[in-house]
Amino acid sequence: MANVTCVRCGQTREQMAFRPFQNELGLRVFEQICGACWAEWLKLQQQLINHYALNVRDPQAKQFLFQQMEQFLFAKGSSDAPPGMPVV
Repeated sequence: MANVTCVRCGQTREQMAFRPFQNELGLRVFEQICGACWAEWLKLQQQLINHYALNVRDPQAKQFLFQQMEQFLFAKGSSDAPPGMPVV
């Protein structure tokens, strides 16, 4: 598998095994985020879904998760948890 220099952690690690979404953000994540940081996001995403009781079929919930994902993976100097979400 190919390596990628991750924009989130700054380390060169294994690239994700697949493109997570068939949109521009999915391509950006695939090309710039390592598998380890993606795994961290998946854990946080599950916490967000549970904490806010999100219905992932709801377009507003999907939009919220995409925004949180982009902030978590690409925002420099941001906390790992979004505002109002306790750090576990």
